[in-house]
Amino acid sequence: MKLISWNVNGLRAVAGKGFADVFVDLDADFVCLQETKLQAGQIDLEFPGYTSYWNYAEKKGYSGTCIYTKHIPLGVSYGLGVPEHDTEGRVITLEMPDFYLVNVYTPNSQDGLRRLGYRMEWEDAFRAHLLALNERKGVIVCGDMNVAHEEIDLKNPDTNHFNAGFSDEERAKMSELLAAGFTDSWRSLHPGEVKYSWWSYRMAARERNVGWRIDYFLVSDDIKDRIASADIHNEIYGSDHCPVELILK
Repeated sequence: MKLISWNVNGLRAVAGKGFADVFVDLDADFVCLQETKLQAGQIDLEFPGYTSYWNYAEKKGYSGTCIYTKHIPLGVSYGLGVPEHDTEGRVITLEMPDFYLVNVYTPNSQDGLRRLGYRMEWEDAFRAHLLALNERKGVIVCGDMNVAHEEIDLKNPDTNHFNAGFSDEERAKMSELLAAGFTDSWRSLHPGEVKYSWWSYRMAARERNVGWRIDYFLVSDDIKDRIASADIHNEIYGSDHCPVELILK
C-alpha cells in the first residue's frame, strides 16, 4: 500500500505544472495534500478510481488540506474538534478498517516566532487527537509538520537555531510526539542520510540544495513493523515542497 504526502503550495498553481501527470505516475492508494489554498468549487480535479475529501480554511486562498483515496473510509472527520484550531482547514482524519490516516498542515510559527505561542497550543491539541485515535487502532500521520527535527534535517542548523521550524520549542514538541509512541518512517530507515523536502524560493535554494526536511510520515509504534519503505521525491517539481512517500506491508 502506497501513501503520498505533498504540500502543493496552491493546488490551482501546481495543476498548471503537470500535477495530474505526477499524480497518475505515482499511482498511490492515498494522496494527501497540504496548502491547497482553495475554497469549495474553485477547482474541478478528480481522478478515476479516487474519492476526495477536502478541508477548507475560512480565510480565502489560505491553508487547506485534501485526501484522494482509492479506498472508501469507514468515517471522515475534519479538524481537531477544538474551535480555535479548526478555522484553517489543517486536519483531515480518515478511519480505515485497520488504521487511521491523519493528514496535517501544521501552523507555521512565522517570522520572529510571533505565532509560536499558538503553535505550542496547537501541538498539544494535535498530539491529544492522535493519542485518542491510537487508543482504538494504529495511526499514520502525514503532512507538512513545519519542523526540522534534528540538525541533519536542514542545511544550515547553526544559522536557523532561533527561526521558525527549528526553534528549541518546536523541535521539543516533535520529540514529545515521537516519545508518545510514534516513529518517523524516513529517519528510521535512513538514519544518516541527508535529504530535504522543502526549499525556499529565494537565492536559488533548490538548485543549491539548501533545504529542510519538514514533511513527514509518522507511524504509531504498534504498526511500525508494517513500514516497507519510505522515500522523498526531490526529483518532482511544481511546488517549493516535494512529495514524500510511505509504503506499508
